[in-house]
Amino acid sequence: MTVYLVGAGPGDPGLLTRRGAALLARADVVLHDRLVSPAVLDLVPSSAQLIDVGKDPDTPAGGAARQEDIARMLVEHGRASAVVVRLKGGDPFLFGRGGEEVEALVQAGLAWEVVPGVTSAFGVPAAVGIPVTQRGVAASVTVVTGRLGVEDGTSEHDWEALARVGGTLVVLMGMNTRAAIAAALVRGGRAPETPVAVIASGTTASEQVQRTTLAGLGEVELGPPAVIVVGPVAALGQHDASRGPDGPLAGRTVVVTRSSGRASGLVDALERAGAVALELPLTRQVEPEDGGAALAAVASAVRENEWVVLTSVNAVDRFMGALRDARALGAVSVAAVGPATAEALRRTGVEPDLVPAEHSARGLVEEFPDPSGTGTGRVLFPSADLAPETIPEGLAQKGWDVQRVVAYRTVARSAPEPALLERVAAADALTLTATSGVQAFVALRTPEGMPVAAPAHVVCIGPTTADAARAAGLANVHEAWGASAQGIVDELIEALGPREVDGP
Repeated sequence: MTVYLVGAGPGDPGLLTRRGAALLARADVVLHDRLVSPAVLDLVPSSAQLIDVGKDPDTPAGGAARQEDIARMLVEHGRASAVVVRLKGGDPFLFGRGGEEVEALVQAGLAWEVVPGVTSAFGVPAAVGIPVTQRGVAASVTVVTGRLGVEDGTSEHDWEALARVGGTLVVLMGMNTRAAIAAALVRGGRAPETPVAVIASGTTASEQVQRTTLAGLGEVELGPPAVIVVGPVAALGQHDASRGPDGPLAGRTVVVTRSSGRASGLVDALERAGAVALELPLTRQVEPEDGGAALAAVASAVRENEWVVLTSVNAVDRFMGALRDARALGAVSVAAVGPATAEALRRTGVEPDLVPAEHSARGLVEEFPDPSGTGTGRVLFPSADLAPETIPEGLAQKGWDVQRVVAYRTVARSAPEPALLERVAAADALTLTATSGVQAFVALRTPEGMPVAAPAHVVCIGPTTADAARAAGLANVHEAWGASAQGIVDELIEALGPREVDGP
């Protein structure tokens, strides 16, 4: 049993280390900070226990006591579970109190490992084109925390001395005390017109960048997590935004609503075509209410069925995980709704017996054979709790005895940041890959309680999802050219093409 302190990086799951991602994928328990990106948490298996141990930055005294609780929970879970991950924003040892947590593990006699992460102090400015050091501009960089636990935010550091150091100053957790920090730096000799960049939710879909000066820092209204960069380098990185990637979707912004763990193929395909993929994970897959007991029971008796029908990668992962191994299927035939589901089956050593030409529940029902009369006549359908009744009802009409079992539940996420919702409304297209995603999208509300405006072009991965989108009131709904990431991209290329740029 080992406790792993993993740096989550600045937000984008692509900036997580390979070691960190591998540990999250096999974690039994994950204790995570309050501001760890949901896209990173998507890498955690739904069978793992997720525990939010975030501390309220507005209650520093309570935060100290809370840290003792975190250490206690780490020890308790470290003794009871095989793989425990303490997931910390940025790097565990940079203002993350990781050292204190290691000391608690050592005192308890538990094994531990630290997996470094990309610190937001350097990664977030770099992602927007700001080098914290540059020859002839800044020869040094100083990183400090602005969350000081005192009323005016200035007494724990000698800010006037820091002002005289020169170079670049990077302030983390400083939004609540930004005005006091700016005043102290000016008193120390920094010019009021010193460039400042404030980057909120860096490297994520909610990223916002505001350029100002020390004199104007107190007027910046951006929420946490934010990185404040002070110094001449803060004026860099303001390059011509029109010089983006080339491709048939260059200049287009496309909203991807799949959970990040399943969205990588679509995101990659969009980016290869030159589009900006705006990730908006709306749902998360979790254990069934019975903890998977029903699935385990039907898996142990799988040979009582003639067919198993699987309509998602999640269903494949759950069902095949419940089997001893692929040999347990024996002579049972297996149907997959489309190429992604079929490929997930092949990774487990099972070649599907049926993949319909139309990659949809409707297409599967149409191509499914009639009962032979010599077999059991039973079909096992492990599915999401919210999956439509198209398959069980359609196969029942053909004479099959369909046993549907919940393999996983789909639950809505917490509301996205308002800044992200604004970007969604301004995007060129919205992609939807499941009816649960349709339901979650139309349920989104702005801070004022109004429905979130959908982009003008909506692409769905199949007819079932498209029908659900139209029924939910979404306009200009189209079907992808195939039930795959490339099918979505091909439809967007045909319908939208690159964005025209004015000027030479």
